[in-house]
Amino acid sequence: MTADATADGVAECVVVRYAPVTDRITEELETSRYGTYLRRTEAGPVATGDEWEGFVSRGCGATVDVTLSVGAVEGGDRVGETTEFEFAPTIEGDEDEAATGDDD
Repeated sequence: MTADATADGVAECVVVRYAPVTDRITEELETSRYGTYLRRTEAGPVATGDEWEGFVSRGCGATVDVTLSVGAVEGGDRVGETTEFEFAPTIEGDEDEAATGDDD
C-alpha cells in the first residue's frame, strides 16, 4: 500500500485534531463511516494547518458541530480512497503553537 499510495500523491494517513472534545464526539469520529465521509468530502489536496468544519451524530437525528484541523500528513499531499485518519483531541494552546510555528 505504501508504494502505491505515495506514487500518486495519496496520503497514507492524516492526523486530525478535533474540538470540542467529548466521549461521544471521540466515539463518532473513530467509526469507519466517519473516515469514509472524510475521504469523500475532503478528497483532494491536504496540508498541515487545513481546517474543516464538520459534524457528528449525537443521536436521535441530532448533530453537534466539530472543528477539525489537520495536524500532520504522512505519505502524500492529498486525501484519496486509501487515506486513513487518526484523530487526536485538540489540547488548549495547540492552535497557538501551530499558528506561530508556520510563520517563523
